[in-house]
Amino acid sequence: MIDELLRRLGFSDKEIQIYLCILENGKIAPAAIASLTNIKRPTVYAVGKELLKRGIITEDMQGTGGYFVALPPSELESALKREEEVLAHKKKIAREAARELESLPKSKTYSVPKMRFIDEYSLKDFLYRQTPVWQENMVRTGNTTYWGFQDHTLVENKENQEWIDHWWKIAPKEIDLKLISNDSEIETKMKERNYERRQIKFWKKDLQFTASNHVVGDYVLFIMTKQRPHYLVEIHDAAYAENLRQLFKNLWEMIPGTV
Repeated sequence: MIDELLRRLGFSDKEIQIYLCILENGKIAPAAIASLTNIKRPTVYAVGKELLKRGIITEDMQGTGGYFVALPPSELESALKREEEVLAHKKKIAREAARELESLPKSKTYSVPKMRFIDEYSLKDFLYRQTPVWQENMVRTGNTTYWGFQDHTLVENKENQEWIDHWWKIAPKEIDLKLISNDSEIETKMKERNYERRQIKFWKKDLQFTASNHVVGDYVLFIMTKQRPHYLVEIHDAAYAENLRQLFKNLWEMIPGTV
């Protein structure tokens, strides 16, 4: 149980072994840890230094090789808070750096990728980061309707519901949405959010989309949420987007009623 909890906090297997060995003994020399855990002494020293950096053990330099000393287990929470503070500081610096980089000529900083794959670990951050990019592109190109097919499992995910809330919170007033979705109860519940510019039509009940395919300005998004791992593929291609947009427009007109 404790091994799994520590693993979820980011500890490696060797870090767990060595940390628990130190806790069990209170104060112990690296050589003794190596003997008890069957981990080579250089590895014990290296891992011990990492645990010292985390702030969950300390070091007593008495003796020939010194000792690793256990700190109270409550220091785990303090260590996590310190990591959060460091991460918050890095995020602040990253935002400042991004603003500075945006002022440089685009050709000297980056080129927009035509296609990119976003895994589940990065998906949430990517959606929030790209939302203003997609919305700006929609307004600039005049393609202000968000078109596509939608697998309803995209909306069943609570984090994605929060992202949808964020989308409409910052969306320019000229942007609207027209999606063809699986017949599902979740879309009936989504009506309670009162997004007047968000329209859904249901596909035939005997046909089910197994992924979402959206057109957002010059971008095409393929989003898998029906099975793990979730992922997203973004394609930035105006011609491809326009062809799919015309397809969705025609299908939209063929399906009666909206949710």
